[in-house]
Amino acid sequence: MDMETPMRLGNEHDPDRMLVEAVARGESDALVELMRRNGPWVRGVIFAACGDVDAADDVQQQVWLRAWRRAGTLSDPAKWRSWLYALAYHAAIDAGRRRRRRERLLGRLLAGRGGRAGAEAAPDRRAVLADDHRRALTAVGELPEHYRVPFVLRHLGDWSYRQIADAMDLPVATVETRLVRARRLLRAKLTAGADE
Repeated sequence: MDMETPMRLGNEHDPDRMLVEAVARGESDALVELMRRNGPWVRGVIFAACGDVDAADDVQQQVWLRAWRRAGTLSDPAKWRSWLYALAYHAAIDAGRRRRRRERLLGRLLAGRGGRAGAEAAPDRRAVLADDHRRALTAVGELPEHYRVPFVLRHLGDWSYRQIADAMDLPVATVETRLVRARRLLRAKLTAGADE
């Protein structure tokens, strides 16, 4: 079990630290390189927090824009990963809230028109969910947030248990427990979905 990797959050040997310092000085090429190196795990955090694959790209653009604008406010460049994690997580939570408000409004509007649109969309939804990849992402998105976030960071972002624990301010043992439970829930969801 990989408990730690050579690069921990806040490590002075973090290969991205110099890039972060360059971004704080306003060097846009450094931001492009940070995005290339870290985009996948940032997208994973966003998906884990809001559970919406379709919104992840838009939210990710917002996160990188905020990172560009706020890089000069980062007091300790050694903690940039935790800082970026917080930016991504909060942006995703905000996006999820906006989406839920829109869905409630749409639901009220459709209810006034007989609610037929939701019933007509069901065959299209089943066709999309038939794709195994989409089904797996949907199952991950349905995990409770406290299981989804560490699962995505570990399996899509390739973070170590220690990195997840540091970013989420949890003991490593709690991260391990949540990952075990997340895997069990996913296995059960995917097995049940295959039987249908």
